[in-house]
Amino acid sequence: MTAEPAAVSAGRAVPASPDEPGWAWSRSQLRDLAEVTAELMAELLAAGRDGPVTRRPPRELLETWAAEGWAEAGVPVEQVLAEFAATVAPYPFGNAHPRFAAWVNSPPHPLGVAASALAAAMNPSVAGGNHAAVHLERQVVRWFADLLGWAGGHAGQLVSGGSAATLTALAAARRRAMTRAGLDDRRDGVRGTAGAPAVYATAEAHSCATKAVEILGLGSAHITMIATGADRAMDPADLKRTVTADRMAGKLPIAVIASAGTVNTGAVDPLADIAAVCAQHDVWLHVDGAYGAPAVLLLDAWATARAGLARADSIALDPHKWLYAPVDAGLILFRDEAMARDTFSLVPPYLRTGGDADEPVWFSEYGLEQTRPFRSLKVWMQLRHLGQDGYRRLIARDIAVADALRGELDGAADFQVLGHGLSVVCFRHLGSAAGEPGLDAHNEALLHALQASGRAFLAGTRVDGRFALRACIVNPATTTADTRAIIAEIRRCAALPPG
Repeated sequence: MTAEPAAVSAGRAVPASPDEPGWAWSRSQLRDLAEVTAELMAELLAAGRDGPVTRRPPRELLETWAAEGWAEAGVPVEQVLAEFAATVAPYPFGNAHPRFAAWVNSPPHPLGVAASALAAAMNPSVAGGNHAAVHLERQVVRWFADLLGWAGGHAGQLVSGGSAATLTALAAARRRAMTRAGLDDRRDGVRGTAGAPAVYATAEAHSCATKAVEILGLGSAHITMIATGADRAMDPADLKRTVTADRMAGKLPIAVIASAGTVNTGAVDPLADIAAVCAQHDVWLHVDGAYGAPAVLLLDAWATARAGLARADSIALDPHKWLYAPVDAGLILFRDEAMARDTFSLVPPYLRTGGDADEPVWFSEYGLEQTRPFRSLKVWMQLRHLGQDGYRRLIARDIAVADALRGELDGAADFQVLGHGLSVVCFRHLGSAAGEPGLDAHNEALLHALQASGRAFLAGTRVDGRFALRACIVNPATTTADTRAIIAEIRRCAALPPG
């Protein structure tokens, strides 16, 4: 798959002396390393569309990795690169392949890959200060706030992904609810809560919301499940009834967690109606748009949802999902900068600066991380390169491929579509199994056979209690020829004898 790297001479050996540098790489040596690395990167990006979808490491290689210790002596750079080419590069996750449609894992845009290398070469800590990485990240945050119509007073930062964004958002939601109840959760924790805390979500909410509630000490038992309609979107009327009853019972509502594109079926909650309920009852609205927010923000078909999204108190959006940025790149947006800062600001003496007039508030005052990588460069470069219109075209095209897949399945006698939204299609093969348990078992076995075949890769899920095959199209390389090939491969696997 990957070309053997050319020889790269390591930096000269130096004595372990405080009077000498610890390493010394000349420009020519650095250039040689960059050229070999660039060739490996180009091969990986080009080869991701070829061959089998999945390439699992062989058992003997896994055993070697499991048993091998860290050697006392190091090895030459060219040997390390050769080992990468031989033992790591041939076994990728597979998400760059056009017939990988399992989870919301897009392939990386090549410019984002290059930006990741450049960011690593600069290697700043983006907790704060007055350097390019800080100002670039603030610009990226502002661009997304502009899409929401937020004129000012907002805050945000890039984080590792939707889980970190949700934890960050709900920490601020807890802070606001506790403060308004006359409590100080930063000083006293949640033990002094006046009334049992309450968080509201649907059964379609991402599991990271449950993790965040547990980590924040609110307890998953205090998550109230709100009903959904036939489209699996949150029912605002049920939300209103539930929050009203909880207020009357003396509970302390912390947050409503809505979705702009559920990871299961792509459902988009009625955000405007939900925002109205939250405003009426003074409850924090967090919207999980890790997957679907780019579509809601950019496509005219979602203008109504976009207006509701703009009323959220916090929004999670993952550029490494539907904006095709390399992992990791999540984004948390706060409509109220002061609330975010009140939740997280803690500046010890060793971090206090001299009051540079051009130095903005540190990002570490808006979130959990102190040392933060230069995540914004890859996002900024891709946003600059593609523009809003470029992203509109790519996202709309992914949705069109998913719609075509759904149309093919709807027209086939041996398939049944169980749910769809945005670029997600959940379906099952009917086969000859009788009854729901038989169909579940048939499709579970079919999924294992499909993934093992290496010719296509889907995920499995449950829709209304029924096991489903789940396809999510977030790969600009995927075409209708690929979705038809996936259907054909499912049929081939279904025809195989059991076992």
